[in-house]
Amino acid sequence: MLNKLYEPSTFINAKFKRYDVAFKTDDAGRPILLFIGKTDADGKIKGERFARKLVTGTDGGIIKDHWDNKGKIS
Repeated sequence: MLNKLYEPSTFINAKFKRYDVAFKTDDAGRPILLFIGKTDADGKIKGERFARKLVTGTDGGIIKDHWDNKGKIS
């Protein structure tokens, strides 16, 4: 799910197993912010937030790609 390309600069809501997932894409359509947990009555996800670290080379290829846990969200 997170290795696919999506529409650039959008916010996407999805379901993964028993979790609600939402992520924001960058200008190239790659997910860069991830929220995973359970959706409350207001539609906000309570759980964990992750940020993606992408390092690309001069040719546009990805050199480094990993997700950093940024902590709890409520």
